[in-house]
Amino acid sequence: MKTRATGLNPHNRFQPIVTDRDQDDGWYQAPEDDFNPDSVATEVVNESVRSIISRNTSPDVPFDQSINPYRGCEHACIYCFARPTHAYWDMSPGMDFETRLIAKPNAACRLREEFDKPAYAVSPIALGVNTDAYQPLERERRITRELLEVMLEYRHPVSIITKGALILRDLDLLTELAEQGLCSVRISLTTLSNDLKRRMEPRTAAPATRLKMIEQLSDAGIPTGIILGPVIPFINDQEIEAILEAAASAGASRASWIMLRLPLEIDELFQEWLTRHFPQRAEHVMNRIRDLRGGKSYDSAFGRRMTGIGPYADLIRQRFSNKAKRLGLNLHQAEPLRNDLFRRPAGEQMGLW
Repeated sequence: MKTRATGLNPHNRFQPIVTDRDQDDGWYQAPEDDFNPDSVATEVVNESVRSIISRNTSPDVPFDQSINPYRGCEHACIYCFARPTHAYWDMSPGMDFETRLIAKPNAACRLREEFDKPAYAVSPIALGVNTDAYQPLERERRITRELLEVMLEYRHPVSIITKGALILRDLDLLTELAEQGLCSVRISLTTLSNDLKRRMEPRTAAPATRLKMIEQLSDAGIPTGIILGPVIPFINDQEIEAILEAAASAGASRASWIMLRLPLEIDELFQEWLTRHFPQRAEHVMNRIRDLRGGKSYDSAFGRRMTGIGPYADLIRQRFSNKAKRLGLNLHQAEPLRNDLFRRPAGEQMGLW
């Protein structure tokens, strides 16, 4: 299906009733009733959220607060670990995740309310973790920009992970935040091949564009690094050194990596994609993934779910670390951000009276 990663729409695991369309049931006879269209339009609904900050205690991620302006992601990365969350909203982690999106237009309002609570404890907020805050929908909705305006107003630290070139639209806000030590950016850079990018991440920025993003963000004084995530055995693992070299040349200061994860429905979706695009090596890839996960497609245990175990995981770690160190790239996950500048503007103004 053009510009989509998958044509599958696996059943929502929380819904006990399954409905199927039969292509030959007599109802789809008109020429315009194409059972297999070339593409599917994106649908968006609004959600009025009651809270906007998500909190976690996972030892595998370098933050404990995050915000996702959107549910679902039009970037359509086949490997996206967030796909299974779409089932919580009675939708499929397959094509629904790519085409049926939920926007949170009152996100900035809820963030202000959270910051104004006397008990709020300042800690860096990761923006766009489950789904990309700069996916195409943001061009129209501007929810991410509104959130950044609140961050700047309150002088709150924020980190961003994205594949979207739209982040350059907000250079003015990001630069001002970075000047105060309140902002860092990570660009997800998974391949330098336009062909693999098109197959694996159909609606994301091209690799060359992402390198330009790194260059422009770095030139603006914004601490910028990359995440090579995921590393996929025999698909993009041969590019590790080249990706790090390109990122360092573009101005990246940090780098980290994540091994492919296949929780829940992603296992089926990824294996179908793999067989479709790389039929001759599909079995080889899956055998190596199972080696990394103790014989299973996925292991959710903290400490190894992000990297896997065994000789291959150790080899990837050594290759990545050795090359990054030679290039002068910092391997620590998080950029230090300031927590001591936080203020409540409304409260300060009231104090003048």
